[in-house]
Amino acid sequence: MDARCETAAEGDTRPYNNLLRRLNAADFALIAPHLAAQEADASTVLYYPGDNVEIVHFPCGPSLASYLVANEDGRDVETILVGREGAVGGIVSQGFLPAYTRIMVKFGGPFVRISIGRLDAAKAESKTLCNVFARYADCMLAQIFQSTACNAIHSIEQRTAKWIVSAMERTDGDNAVPLTHEQLATLLGVGRSYTSRVIQTFKSEGILETRRGSILVRNADALKARACLCNESVKNHFEEVLRGVYPTEEAASS
Repeated sequence: MDARCETAAEGDTRPYNNLLRRLNAADFALIAPHLAAQEADASTVLYYPGDNVEIVHFPCGPSLASYLVANEDGRDVETILVGREGAVGGIVSQGFLPAYTRIMVKFGGPFVRISIGRLDAAKAESKTLCNVFARYADCMLAQIFQSTACNAIHSIEQRTAKWIVSAMERTDGDNAVPLTHEQLATLLGVGRSYTSRVIQTFKSEGILETRRGSILVRNADALKARACLCNESVKNHFEEVLRGVYPTEEAASS
């Protein structure tokens, strides 16, 4: 495995991906020789709909990937973000199936990847390894369920705050989130003008500022207070099913 891949702590040779760090030493040893490091730029497409899913990608550090569903009006709607708490591509299924959504790199940075064949062979050798990925599949499904409910019942303001908080949690305490108005509109599935109005409201209240290509959060507590509780519901489920995997300030400092 390429030594350039970020690690979670000094002296720890595992990639800075919480799901991989959740594995016991024996299980990680089964897949470690087959992990390859890569740097992926923002907007890199990992899978198009219909592509054969042959590789699993693990975001590391602040890297983020997203699932986008195309609509008949030509707009893409992002359903969930996946960061260092998980992986994309062939996780829920056994792989080698066509991708249903477009999977794209949202925030560029380090990833590690492994072929579906290598991962399946390792899971066949270890029930505990298979169990961890089965548990993660459950957590990912919970994210999808929560996202569906959120889009149906919460306001654009609540969802805007939720997405910014969700992205901020994965940037290692950096309050500068690399999201544009256009990207936020895609996350929310609304027109750019709606997002811009909400952002202007938050700016007038001193909650955040905008910079070229990014949003600077000035008052994280106020932003969280304006968000719905969907992030918290997902984090609570992760904590119950895969303790310590979902990025939090406590986990980052431990």
